[in-house]
Amino acid sequence: MATVHDVARDAKLIARAREVIRRNYDGVKKNHTVGAALRCASGSVYVGVNVYSLHGACAEVVAIGAAITAGEREFACLACVRGAEGEEILPPCGNCRQLLHDYAPDCRVVVPTGDGWTTVRVADLLPVSYKQEEEFRWP
Repeated sequence: MATVHDVARDAKLIARAREVIRRNYDGVKKNHTVGAALRCASGSVYVGVNVYSLHGACAEVVAIGAAITAGEREFACLACVRGAEGEEILPPCGNCRQLLHDYAPDCRVVVPTGDGWTTVRVADLLPVSYKQEEEFRWP
């Protein structure tokens, strides 16, 4: 589902990501340093923090899992922040880009720019991507 870039609505999403990391930031063991907020097509927002371990889960994955668990299937926009106050806006890592692409290639993602932030489609963050539904064929 494609969504239109709505600055005010996306700023509220960033604020939700900042709220979740402020409540959960772990400055000692660094187990929880990233917060994410995912707005679904329904308007509901699901949040997550990273769960650090050898094979931990990114905050984006936790938020996506929470949304799916609640029955959501259409994602509109995702924001991710890092730091005790959520001061740094983060783009998704490669693994999260692929996961988002598999679930919602038209979902928008908040990304940092030189003078603030903007949103881009997940599919634009992962050009020439692997698509789960396509069968691989050797040339």
